[in-house]
Amino acid sequence: MAMNRKLLTDADFQEGLDRQRTIRVFQNDHIVSNGGWIVRFTDDLVVIQTDVSDLTYFERDACEFYELRQR
Repeated sequence: MAMNRKLLTDADFQEGLDRQRTIRVFQNDHIVSNGGWIVRFTDDLVVIQTDVSDLTYFERDACEFYELRQR
């Protein structure tokens, strides 16, 4: 069973980037991305890659980011 951990701080995002954990993104209480990993983040944006050439840019303040961990 997977555990969800909400990413809030720069340290949380950096850990997700370093460990290449699977990320789930919610916007307006709907899943807008599932199964990608963080490749870059700034104060305003988070870049998620889900495939070799599939990059998606999300605004940090408009979305909620969760790291999926296996128990």
